[in-house]
Amino acid sequence: RIAILGNQTSVIGKTHLVDSLKSLGVTIVKVFGPEHGFRGNASAGVVVKDEVDKATGIPIVSLYGSKRKPSKEDLANVDLMIYDVQDVGCRFYTYINVLADVMEACAENGKELLILDRPNPNGYFVDGPVMDMKLKSGIGRFPIPITHGMTVGEFAQMINGQGWLSNGLKCKISIIKVANYNHEMPYILPVNPSPNLNTAQSILLYPSTCLFEGTILNYGRGTHYPFTMMGSPALKGKYSFSFTPVSIPGMSETPLYMNEVCYGLDLRNYDVNILRKEKRVNLQWMKELYKAYPEKEKFFDYKQSKEIGNIDFRTGDARLKQQIIDDVPDTTRSAHQTSQ
Repeated sequence: RIAILGNQTSVIGKTHLVDSLKSLGVTIVKVFGPEHGFRGNASAGVVVKDEVDKATGIPIVSLYGSKRKPSKEDLANVDLMIYDVQDVGCRFYTYINVLADVMEACAENGKELLILDRPNPNGYFVDGPVMDMKLKSGIGRFPIPITHGMTVGEFAQMINGQGWLSNGLKCKISIIKVANYNHEMPYILPVNPSPNLNTAQSILLYPSTCLFEGTILNYGRGTHYPFTMMGSPALKGKYSFSFTPVSIPGMSETPLYMNEVCYGLDLRNYDVNILRKEKRVNLQWMKELYKAYPEKEKFFDYKQSKEIGNIDFRTGDARLKQQIIDDVPDTTRSAHQTSQ
């Protein structure tokens, strides 16, 4: 009796894992869904409810609603839990939190976890400040850099090895590794991992551009190219590139500056090979836009709108914001080194 924690990325070729296992006669008693839901069509941060999968009739238990980890009752009729969710290798991407929660639930209830590992598209580098645990939040639970460089299977081993589960628990895990994979290999995801990471460009820019969630700039939400452009109406006259955020169901219903023309940077055609060569989180874009923004005291002020997050929770180090303001050279690495 199998339970699966998966989503739209849980595919073998073009066939979903649930369908593959059912065709082999495997008994699937339930599936669990992370942020964005089992089918991956819920917007970021939106509560996902329990339901029955229309395609298979299998019960779906949401781990992004009233609870964050499977209960004892959820696992009572489960012999083996399978985890198969594509990650993108960043501390603030919430799927590694779900991994830890499921590991903890399995450990508490004596269940084994089988991880079907997948390549990390940003697995070629480790960078950014190691998170100050005083800033622990739903987008940062572990003392790791912004990009950790690991696959989910490797990260699960780290969770066990570092004792990050409650009460010193260890989860019994088995990992089916990725054949012929090394961390330097470019990897284009066959399925979008979440609604707003919908291009190969956005996934590779994400470690750098997700930090703009903690600024007064729109970072492409309300367009079909999130995380690849940043701007604000206040930058009119300073940049020629412009875009207008609109409400897009399933991606961003209420984007910052909705229906207003924003001016700023367009990174849709940025050469990502530069990122692969430099192997670091790029903060030059933020430093440039901070310099250009007229009301600097508002740039990081998350009280301006519910669509703006706290930059410190994203960087994991409160000093990094000040280093951007002061235009300290090589900001990310200096913060990374001093936080060791």
